[in-house]
Amino acid sequence: MLSERRQQEDEAVAGAPPSSSERFSNRIADYDRYRPTYPPQVINDFAETWGLRAGQVAADVGAGTGIFTALLLSRGLEVEAIEPNEGMRKLAADRFRVDRRCRVRPGTAERTGLPDRAVDWVFAAQAFHWFDVDVARIELRRILRDDRGGGGAALLWNNRLEDGPFLSEYEAFLHEYGIDYARVKHQSAEQDGRITRFFGNEGFALRSFRHDVSMNLEGLIGRTASCSYMPARDHPRYPATVARLGDIFTRHQSAGAVTFEYEVRMYVGRPGSG
Repeated sequence: MLSERRQQEDEAVAGAPPSSSERFSNRIADYDRYRPTYPPQVINDFAETWGLRAGQVAADVGAGTGIFTALLLSRGLEVEAIEPNEGMRKLAADRFRVDRRCRVRPGTAERTGLPDRAVDWVFAAQAFHWFDVDVARIELRRILRDDRGGGGAALLWNNRLEDGPFLSEYEAFLHEYGIDYARVKHQSAEQDGRITRFFGNEGFALRSFRHDVSMNLEGLIGRTASCSYMPARDHPRYPATVARLGDIFTRHQSAGAVTFEYEVRMYVGRPGSG
């Protein structure tokens, strides 16, 4: 009941819920600084198993500030970084402004702005749960070339584990202090059939890797503030949120740090035809 009352209070403060493309507008700096990247095994596996290689063209859909874009560029791909949020897009454009292999453009998974068969790969890193699945499936299938020599669509997430004293208490904290955590939690896309619907009759392969990230109190606060379902730094309840985080950190830290244990989950295939 307490979390429900707080959600009602938050909605009263915020007014109408922001669109998915605007949810991060007041937390872009935290997102860029504190969100984790992906371990080297991820890109290595795409190369070794599915033929990702230098010279191919990839669309990073929902590219945000370019966290996954940077990994693709590091392997020699050309990247169309597609991001609907203007602030995130500007930061990414500034980051990659001297790299001619990267083009940062406005667009969405449902309307990329790319021509037919423009890319070898479509990636959605930490973004698919915001898509209109049925519309995005058609659009992303349209822009993909055939898969001769490697290529396809990949949906991937850093999934924070919820076991153990620190992580289980942190999960309870998100439910208590979050604005709409249960509603937008990205793991729901893995449980409600959206992924299966996206790949359809084409099917998909699932790969997973462990990825642990340690952080000090500043990092824990910034990582939490980067989440669209949590009070941002300008929210009236932000001070109480930080105070509660401080209590959790003090109880569970070791040598001045706590560890987020992630399982990177990658779904790889081709968008279904129906």
